[in-house]
Amino acid sequence: IAVFSYDAIRDEPSSFTLQLPFGNILHFRFFTVELRKQNWRNYIRSDNPIAAALLSKMGYTENERIELKKQFLRMLVRLELDEAKQRLLLGFFETYVKLSDEEEQRLRNEVNQMETKEKEKVLELLISYEQKGKKEGLEEGFKQGMKQKERDLIRKMSEKGMGVAEIAHMLDLTEEEVRERLKGK
Repeated sequence: IAVFSYDAIRDEPSSFTLQLPFGNILHFRFFTVELRKQNWRNYIRSDNPIAAALLSKMGYTENERIELKKQFLRMLVRLELDEAKQRLLLGFFETYVKLSDEEEQRLRNEVNQMETKEKEKVLELLISYEQKGKKEGLEEGFKQGMKQKERDLIRKMSEKGMGVAEIAHMLDLTEEEVRERLKGK
């Protein structure tokens, strides 16, 4: 089976032939699954986590993006996966279907119209994923800021006439790390 996940609809072959000037050496036939040709609505009732992830690569229109994500979230709730698997599937889905801020707000409004029990679980998923993303973004920003401060400090120390060995000793770095920071890495 060959799974094709191109963004555009294409016609893919269902066989492969290896030829040499004196003839065919190999002829291999396989089944094809062209995700863009699959209607995502045919898979939202599935209990397969892989189907949930692949919804993002299936055929949908721009007008269906909000509904697609809402149904994806409902599917995740129904599957009752552990948090790690939910995050993995959400991350995969979000890689290929990124909603604008306006679309995210419309999605939240639609989720708020859902039945109470299901609504609470879907909102919990949305909020949990958003908070984790914000937390990771803050942590990454903090790390980048600290690296920049360290580079600035090393540069200033060097400008004041301190040698690489002395800077390395004072900042508990190797001399190679100091040289790298001076180069801007």
